[in-house]
Amino acid sequence: MAPSDDSAAAAADPVSHPAFAALYDRCMPDRFLVAPHREYLAADLSGRVLDLGAGDGATFPYVAEASDAATIEYHAVEPDPNMRRRAAETARETDLDVHLRDARGESLPYADDAFDAVLSGLVFCTIADPDAALDEVARVLQPDGEFRFLEHVRADGWRASGQELLNPVWKRAAGGCNLTRETVARFVGHDAFAVEEVERVALGIFPASPMHRGRLRRTRDAVGSR
Repeated sequence: MAPSDDSAAAAADPVSHPAFAALYDRCMPDRFLVAPHREYLAADLSGRVLDLGAGDGATFPYVAEASDAATIEYHAVEPDPNMRRRAAETARETDLDVHLRDARGESLPYADDAFDAVLSGLVFCTIADPDAALDEVARVLQPDGEFRFLEHVRADGWRASGQELLNPVWKRAAGGCNLTRETVARFVGHDAFAVEEVERVALGIFPASPMHRGRLRRTRDAVGSR
């Protein structure tokens, strides 16, 4: 599926949110709120792994704790230079050797079938063209490779209406985060993936809720034929 002219233009814009990056740890106390779900993303990894939109490297310590360094080759992409600097610092503080690159989800600098697993932790809300990024995830995953995610999605009823009203301001203040995306529906509806599990989790407060986590398996069929 080709991106629209508008989404292609958005994807070409530089990604830089210095104020949000500086305040992120205060706004999002990761260890306090998200630890069980980062552990879910990091559990029992092996082979080549890609951390999509690594942010400040919040998932790195969990991977270092949960995985044998001898059995994992860990890659990460982050387009925001402010977050990427923080991710590099986090990588240095862990025992995990991280290959960190400046790249967007819509155009990953890796060969087809390059990874055994791709991780996405609160990422697809900020990607300019999420459909193109999901096609890229499918492309770089090996057949039977696993896509693990934790994402917030559009709510129902009055909460959805509230998200619509708040989204323009929220997006500017929260590093490009969109409140109204049907992210899980996008994931499970993609022809390149089979659903292993999807569950709603007790995490997040309005307007960045509800949240879901899950695992998808890359099928052996052709990628991106939607």
